[in-house]
Amino acid sequence: MSTVLEIIDAFKKLGDPEKAEFLARLAEVDFDDASDGQIEMDGKAGKLDPFWSEALEDIKAGRTKPLDEVFNHE
Repeated sequence: MSTVLEIIDAFKKLGDPEKAEFLARLAEVDFDDASDGQIEMDGKAGKLDPFWSEALEDIKAGRTKPLDEVFNHE
């Protein structure tokens, strides 16, 4: 299987016990990948500092909303 659609189609053909097993095993998969490592290295190197500074300025200026409001969870 090489495409997401093929994987989804195969999943739909599974019985309930197999679907449950697949989802349980999928939850155990470690999805840390190279991009996570790159983000961590960029953070440690200070490359993300300008974005953090901008976010802090937006918060101080009241240009942000609570996440509950954004996601309609009141």
